[in-house]
Amino acid sequence: MSQPVLEARAVSKHFPAGRSTVRAVEDATLALQPGRIVALVGESGSGKTTLARLLARFYPPTSGEIRLHGETVKGKPRAYYSDVQLIFQDPFGSLNPLHRVRYNLERAVKLHHAVRSRAELDQKVTELLERVSLTPTEQYLDKFPHELSGGQRQRVVIARALAVEPKVLLGDEPISMLDVSIRLEMLNLLDRLRTEDGLALLYITHDIASARYLCDDIVVMYAGRMVEGGLKEDVIANPLHPYTQLLIDSSPDPERRDRPNLFDAEDLGEPPSLIDPPAGCRFHPRCPFAMNKCRTETPPRTELPEGRWTHCWLQENA
Repeated sequence: MSQPVLEARAVSKHFPAGRSTVRAVEDATLALQPGRIVALVGESGSGKTTLARLLARFYPPTSGEIRLHGETVKGKPRAYYSDVQLIFQDPFGSLNPLHRVRYNLERAVKLHHAVRSRAELDQKVTELLERVSLTPTEQYLDKFPHELSGGQRQRVVIARALAVEPKVLLGDEPISMLDVSIRLEMLNLLDRLRTEDGLALLYITHDIASARYLCDDIVVMYAGRMVEGGLKEDVIANPLHPYTQLLIDSSPDPERRDRPNLFDAEDLGEPPSLIDPPAGCRFHPRCPFAMNKCRTETPPRTELPEGRWTHCWLQENA
């Protein structure tokens, strides 16, 4: 493994909510490396988007640190945004509807690069559209966002992110609002950009199938905490945390029909409130394997062979 480009080390984020506190992310540790894609998976409300926005410096962590190229990041330096770009879930909400595609891309280029002439600016914008396969480019330059399809808008959003020549892309459910027919095209585009530029990519999703197709590694979050991580083949074939097994059992897979499902969906209940999360392992109220220790003590990170790890007392006692 190479030196991580971007890291979160024991990062937590708490939000005030009246007299209470929402513990959105607790003690999250994550490393993104050049040319590798990490899928961050979990249910809605598990803290995935909050962690991405912490990594994008939308707001500071309550505790812990964000490190870029091995250095702790403080404040919101412009150089940070040249290296780290966030791709939002909603491409229409990501683009100024009052401006044409040309303006949205030109503004990013001008902010982060010294452009000497109009011809050079036009060339950079054209190259960006070509990189995301919006060709012939003259058909798209002068269109407004509402004149594009969802897939075309998301390609413009990715082109704008690439305009600053980033080292890291943070994709927050980047295909979930697109038609099923073009999702594969977007996944292939992200994979091509990783290969061509050596980008580090965080791919946030609740869809195990797309994570399996695109990523190298999987990290699982539940109720604000990371519970398991490792190479995708290992995590999917042999989930160690009961919550990871629940996610995989919930994903359609014809090859799994002969395997027993240990979870009864009617008995699972709901994810816990992050204002008053349960003590110990946050999954224990829904876990069929919960022990007394799970209800009172937070499981530590257990390191396993081949780079796997988990926060589960079952593995600690194995």
